[in-house]
Amino acid sequence: MARATRPTETTGRSDGTVTPVVAGIGLSHPDRLIYPDLRISKFDLAAYCESIAAWMLPHVRGRPLTLVHCPDGVVGECRYLLHAKAWGPMPLRRVKIQENTKVGEYLVAESIGAVVALAQMGIVEIHTWNSTTDDLERPNRIVWALDLGPAVPWELVMVAARLLREVLGTLRLRAWVKTTGGRGLHVVVPLRRSLDWTDCLAFARAVAEALERADPARYTTTFRKTGRERKILIDDLRNNRTNTSICAYSPRARPGAIVSMPITWEELRHDPSRWTLPTVKQHLRRARIDPWADYWKRPQQISRMSIEALKDLSNSPFLTSSRT
Repeated sequence: MARATRPTETTGRSDGTVTPVVAGIGLSHPDRLIYPDLRISKFDLAAYCESIAAWMLPHVRGRPLTLVHCPDGVVGECRYLLHAKAWGPMPLRRVKIQENTKVGEYLVAESIGAVVALAQMGIVEIHTWNSTTDDLERPNRIVWALDLGPAVPWELVMVAARLLREVLGTLRLRAWVKTTGGRGLHVVVPLRRSLDWTDCLAFARAVAEALERADPARYTTTFRKTGRERKILIDDLRNNRTNTSICAYSPRARPGAIVSMPITWEELRHDPSRWTLPTVKQHLRRARIDPWADYWKRPQQISRMSIEALKDLSNSPFLTSSRT
């Protein structure tokens, strides 16, 4: 995959100071530390965004954004930003979306400059909708988040992700996987845009509940933390209309600068904490194959037959044999 190679520039100001320019975006306070533990500055974050933008843009382009703003770095106060209002540099597009009781204005990134502009704004995390602005009411993906309790070893999360992939395979759906930048995983199915939010959420919930019924000692769809220390939450609520998922290649606003990384199913065996802002940048500089290359070529249809098949899935020999 082609990667951004535009060199970083500088521009002079009337007071004699020099402002770094990355992908056409001037950076204020470039030396401000975003990750003090790793000495990663705002300039470093912007340079990372520029260097991996060609990998990241397909995941972010056209999707309304929810953002995590950390103006003083990840050790300072960070807050979620849902609405753009008049805030944000010019490369970012704004779109008005009807919500329950009001119209909200969201930011959308369509270019390398727009992704770098988010770093200039002090944005650390980028979260995206499941649909794009050209067809907001019909998602083009479904996401299941696997969130493990504190007593769950990584090996069981790998088992859960592979089981979810196999269940989807029995429904003739191919799935891709990425780390979340935390201890969990996202399993993602690309869709043709034929179902609305209600249908997509219902399907995602039916799959999650089928796994829960098959092995309630290991899997749950209950968000309450008490009582699920040894369980894996299969989170289907990422498929609500205004809910979002961490964007591929986005770092998280936590010490360590761990990144949400698209991976192959074989790479599940690796500890997800290996994917950090510095290591991802280095890895992608050498990479020749995008592990999600086929994702963009394989939008899939959820058939009514698949939805009906979910009703009996938890009692199938396939899931029963997968409990061990």
